[in-house]
Amino acid sequence: MLKFIKGNLESIDGVQVYPIISLLIFFIFFVLLFWWVLTARKTYINEVSNLPLDANQNEE
Repeated sequence: MLKFIKGNLESIDGVQVYPIISLLIFFIFFVLLFWWVLTARKTYINEVSNLPLDANQNEE
């Protein structure tokens, strides 16, 4: 199966740049997510973490 995909991809000019771009997008996304988690305000995190509990209390 892989030989069919590899054969088709080898015929495309500049195809080697796509894995690099996808790796950069993946890495940048998780770096930004990590930065957001570290810089998030504790009050916001506590408020959001209590949302499911607040919804259950409002139904009763």
